[in-house]
Formats: sequence, C-alpha cells, structure tokens
Amino acid sequence: MSSRVKKVLLFYNAHSGNGAFIHSLDLIFEKFQDAGFQVMPVRAMRGLAINKVMEEMDPEEYDQIIIAGGDGTINICVNAMMNNGIDLPVSIFPTGTANDFAQYFSMPYMVEDMIDVALGNHFTYADVGKCNEKYFINVAALGQLVDVSQKTDPNMKNTLGVFSYYLKGLSEIATLKSFPVILTTPEKVYKEKIFFMVVMNGTSAGGFKQVAPESEINDGLLDIVMFREMPILELAPLMIQVLNGTHPKHRKVLYFDAANFKIESDGEVPTDIDGETGEQLPLEFSVLHNRLKIHTPDRTQTDDKKKSAILSRYEDMRYR
Repeated sequence: MSSRVKKVLLFYNAHSGNGAFIHSLDLIFEKFQDAGFQVMPVRAMRGLAINKVMEEMDPEEYDQIIIAGGDGTINICVNAMMNNGIDLPVSIFPTGTANDFAQYFSMPYMVEDMIDVALGNHFTYADVGKCNEKYFINVAALGQLVDVSQKTDPNMKNTLGVFSYYLKGLSEIATLKSFPVILTTPEKVYKEKIFFMVVMNGTSAGGFKQVAPESEINDGLLDIVMFREMPILELAPLMIQVLNGTHPKHRKVLYFDAANFKIESDGEVPTDIDGETGEQLPLEFSVLHNRLKIHTPDRTQTDDKKKSAILSRYEDMRYR
C-alpha cells in the first residue's frame, strides 16, 4: 500500500506588499515537490475562498498551512482555521507592508529562506486573541488614529511601505478627538477619556516595533495600551517615545495586561483588527492560549549560516 501524498495548503495574497510574491510561486512548488509535498494554492478573495476550502477539506490530508501576505491575510486565514476547527502547523511568508506578526518571530524576507523555515522542524506556539466573534493574531485597536492602515492608499503602501502609515498618521493628529471608555476586567474597572488604545498580542503595530514592549505572544495574556486625552502638542513627542518603547511610563499612558475584559463606550468608535475593519463596541476580549503552532527559524542554524558567511568573506579577503 502506498503512503499518502503529503499536502500543503498555500493561502496567498497576490496584492500584498509590492505584489512580487506571485513570481515566486513556481520556485515554491519546485522546492516543496522536491521535498515530497503537493502544494494546493488558494488565492485570497476577501476570506470567502479560504473559508469554503477549510469547510470542505480533510485536515488529515494536510501537513501544514502556508500563509503568504501581511497581517490582514494572516488574520483572514486564522479566522477560517478557528471557525472550522482546523489545527495544523502554520508557516508565515511575510509579503505584506508591515508584517508585524512575522517580525515577532524574526521571519526571513527572502523567499528561499522562507521555504527553508517552512520545511524545517522548529516550532513556536502563539496565542490567538478573540474580540467578540472575530479572532486576531497581533492587534485590535480603537480610536480615530488606529484605522490608519484602512485609510492609507494601497499604491502609497506599495511605494513607501511602512513609512506611508507614518505619513497618514501625522495627517490625522490635528483632528483627533477624545472619547470615554469603560474597561472592565475581573479585578478592576477603568474609566478613562482617551484618544486611542491598542490591545496587543504581539509587540509591534503599523511598523512601530515596541508598541507593547512587555508583551509575549504565548503568555495567555493581552497587553492593553491606553493613550489618555492630552494637549495635541504633547502627542508628537509621545509618539517618539512609542518608537523607542519608553512610553509605558508616560503619565498619559495606561499599560497593563489581562486574559479577558470588556470595553464599552458611548457613540460610535472606529475599530481595527490586524489592519482590517473591526467590530462595533461593546467589545469582549479573551485569549486562546498557544492555539497556533508556527514554523519559526532555528536560531542555531541561522547563527551557523551567519558565521559561515563571515568566514567565507574572510577567506576571500585573505587570498585576494
């Protein structure tokens, strides 16, 4: 009796980043076929295609899922996985604009290296956040400034990358308006008037690498960062502190973590989940601890490659 064919589901966003990923598809097929895998590609289409595939697929036939795109693409795929009870190892090919989730795991940006990670046997577990009936892998946010990625022109994203978020964010600061929130945890109730806030599973958002510098992606907790109402002139210097990761000690920042909590507010408040339009308030948050098994780089092998490259350059210099 012949052994079963090993399958890999590849969910990719053809428009992520600069759209160059599609030129690497043949290389991916070749490398995985050489390793004995059959790649089943699914093109991103607003989540409809991947959800239908996962409804109908037999998870026992697959060895892993590759997600090629930015945080929004990963979010779509993870939501389909959660909604259909799919529990397979995941490989992230970071081809989006910010790639905050992939950055947490130090994922490589060369396709050949991405393939090596996906074909390797090194894994890290990650929590999945839940906001009402939607799941998120990196960040959920509230307030006028947090939906910048939704407002940023796609052509500008492709041309300027993360810098386009900074430019759009700066244009929004002058029109910021505060709003009241009530955040209820099992231990305490917070009543604050804020400009915006983020609920972090990872550490970075929108290219800001240390939005939640104390966050760990597999600790079973979400990090809450509230930016209280303040004079607009104080906000720009605070954003510099956000870039440096020193803002948690600022008097106008409230930073803590929790496993489950509820957020309420009067009126409509813009929300964002992993760069896409989020749920309407009230929001109830919880965590699925260690729900994702992620293929990650083997640091030992990565260090060995770096040492080998350095030695090779040294030898070249010696014999010139």
